[in-house]
Amino acid sequence: MPTDLSALLQGGVIIPLHEASSRKQAIQVLCEALSEATGIGAREIEDAVMERERLGSTGVGEGVAIPHARLAGLERPVGGFMRLLKGVEFEAIDERPCDLVFMLLAPDGSGAEHLRALAQVSRVFRQPPVREALRKARTVEDVRALLGKESVRG
Repeated sequence: MPTDLSALLQGGVIIPLHEASSRKQAIQVLCEALSEATGIGAREIEDAVMERERLGSTGVGEGVAIPHARLAGLERPVGGFMRLLKGVEFEAIDERPCDLVFMLLAPDGSGAEHLRALAQVSRVFRQPPVREALRKARTVEDVRALLGKESVRG
């Protein structure tokens, strides 16, 4: 299991700044980007993620959302990070709009591995200094350096 988020972002995507105006649009943009990165259809990814969203919000608070799904065709968990110019409604537990979105896709049937990766992402984004630094990051390289370095601490 990877010890930091840089492993999840290997083969994944980073979108340092986007102007999505809704949860659905933010999810669509990440699904399209992850489709290109993984070779799995954007529609297939989006359907799986939206099915999970219907079970309950993935807005975990403090402006962070972690939409996720399990999909056939993946060999290992892969992630996509996007910072939004302006937070969007994600029905987060603290009712705050979310501007930091980390989408996690895991292989179908990878129960424990999927949960470990989810817990790892959650631990990293629970740290206020990480969230603050990500909100200031401007480039893919800034975000990649941050998520690799910061998560080793967590």
